[in-house]
Amino acid sequence: MSASQTSDVPTLLVKIFGKDRPGITAGLFDTLAAYSVDVVDIEQVVTRGRIVLCALVTHPADSSEGELRATVHSWADSLKLQAEILSGTGDNRPRGSGRSHVTVLGHPLTAESTAQIAARITATGGNIDRIFRLAKYPVTAVEFAVSGTETEPLRTALATAAAQIGVDVAVVSAGLHRRAQRLVVMDVDSTLIQDEVIELFAAHAGCEAEVAEVTERAMRGELDFEQSLHARVELLAGLDVSVVDKVRSEVRLTPGARTLIRTLKRLGYQVGVVSGGFTQVTDDLRERLGLDFAAANTLEIVDGKLTGKVIGEIVDRAGKARLLRRFAAEAGVPLAQTVAIGDGANDLDMLNAAGLGVAFCAKPVVRQAADTAVNVPFLDAVLYLLGITREEVEAADLA
Repeated sequence: MSASQTSDVPTLLVKIFGKDRPGITAGLFDTLAAYSVDVVDIEQVVTRGRIVLCALVTHPADSSEGELRATVHSWADSLKLQAEILSGTGDNRPRGSGRSHVTVLGHPLTAESTAQIAARITATGGNIDRIFRLAKYPVTAVEFAVSGTETEPLRTALATAAAQIGVDVAVVSAGLHRRAQRLVVMDVDSTLIQDEVIELFAAHAGCEAEVAEVTERAMRGELDFEQSLHARVELLAGLDVSVVDKVRSEVRLTPGARTLIRTLKRLGYQVGVVSGGFTQVTDDLRERLGLDFAAANTLEIVDGKLTGKVIGEIVDRAGKARLLRRFAAEAGVPLAQTVAIGDGANDLDMLNAAGLGVAFCAKPVVRQAADTAVNVPFLDAVLYLLGITREEVEAADLA
């Protein structure tokens, strides 16, 4: 019987709850099979060893409803389970138009913050159709399936709520594209890695404080990036080329970076980096991490010394967005299916150009402008925004 055929026929909602054990689902439907009912809908949840199993079935064709009820209760009693059977008509009510996935990350996720998120969803006219947990560590991540409201106004409302209550919230439209092959492009300094590469070079040149001050002003958007880049690189003039290997060895990956990239690659995603830093480091990261794309500025080296200049195309704020588009074209991925991750003002154009822009432990101006923000210091938390569960990550690691 089709869904349309069950719209106005009698149905029974059979609910089973109690201590979970193997065989409950098979046992319930084996019991129901004796009455030749059709299955209209099923939902099962197991939480801390307790099962809630709901089966919506058609009414028995003959007058055996009373017998069905007695048999189900007897079966449930034999397993020390509870049963509830409710009569009604038809299937679940149709879901409203406009469907989205709302991912909430908390460290921890409190009851108060969950209540406020749920209230904001309701206030936009949305209905929560389903909730399930994506991860319990290193953060708690849950996903709400929401219908009845469009994605953009829902995203705007929840972004405001997230900032007020201290959780991270991502809202993406539902659809097959969420599981389609994607391209993920991320910034390097203070995103993929914990360091600012130019400051690592500056430490060897004895000008770390001067460079750090200029870097911070550029990241806040107070200075033109290209001008600040040239000013900082000039301070490195005369450094021996051997410092490149030293800096590479000093680079520290952000916690979760390897897990993020490894999982994405196993799922068929392509992954790239764009950096206002230097190819002398990003090329090494590309090789070590198996990245598909990498682009950055290049330090000029003459006679074994850094000249204090950069050569080639400058990778600045506009350049990062341009490279995202180039990588997407080369990967054969529509721009709408790209994900960009960054932390600074020079990442804003890239974040806005991507299908999903993620501000990672970012400056306030970036958090406000991005589609979503991740404020916990674990880069693999981005996986949950894509609907990938911690169990899937761990299963991939064991494969």
